[in-house]
Amino acid sequence: MTTVNCPSGHPSTSTDYCDVCGLPIGTAATPAAASVPAPAVAAPAPAPASAAQTCPNCSEPAATDALFCESCGYDFTTGTMPRAASSLDLSAPGAPVPPMPPAPPAEVAEWVVERWVDPDWYAVQQSDDPCPSPGLPVVIPLNDKSVLVGRPSRSRGITPEVDCGDDTGVSRRQAQLTTDGQRWWVEDLQSSNGTYVGPASGPLPEDPISPGQRRELNPDDRVYVGAWTRLVVRKSTPEEKAGQA
Repeated sequence: MTTVNCPSGHPSTSTDYCDVCGLPIGTAATPAAASVPAPAVAAPAPAPASAAQTCPNCSEPAATDALFCESCGYDFTTGTMPRAASSLDLSAPGAPVPPMPPAPPAEVAEWVVERWVDPDWYAVQQSDDPCPSPGLPVVIPLNDKSVLVGRPSRSRGITPEVDCGDDTGVSRRQAQLTTDGQRWWVEDLQSSNGTYVGPASGPLPEDPISPGQRRELNPDDRVYVGAWTRLVVRKSTPEEKAGQA
């Protein structure tokens, strides 16, 4: 059935006078819109509460799908307790670094050898090499009971403790110095120019010692090798011991 609206807005089935208020409808009447109920709007579903679990190790909350506890590392899947970081476990974050062991005390040499440039020895050697300027000796601590006198050779693996590398008249393996802690001996190792021993108060030695035979050194003896090298073995001074410590 068709209805119209009167000038007051009442719906009326009569098209000449309003069925509600009796006002003439006339031509101004307009068809009333069919009343269509509005669709019901579904209420939003409540958000599911975020389920949580409690770590049995540290009692901190964690999500139900968490595999590990973020606080202590507890394994929710296997039930494994976190491994305690050892003080020596350097891979663990924040693990303390173990202290370095103390360095062993430096060995103080009781004996030293002085290596001199001796112009008098050079004068009788007739060497073609120029003699270096004499000066203070090079003092070499004797830390071992047997030390090699000679010139170093990288290719032959020779590293003498008493290095006479600047004197080309010295053989690679010139001589050996040995001690029992109180006395010293020198032995020529079949060197090219020989090893000589003489007292400081006497003339320069003229005859080399026999190769392969040890010669005991007296307190004032001097060892001569090469073109200008003179060696003096003596006790180290307190100042030298303090400098080695």
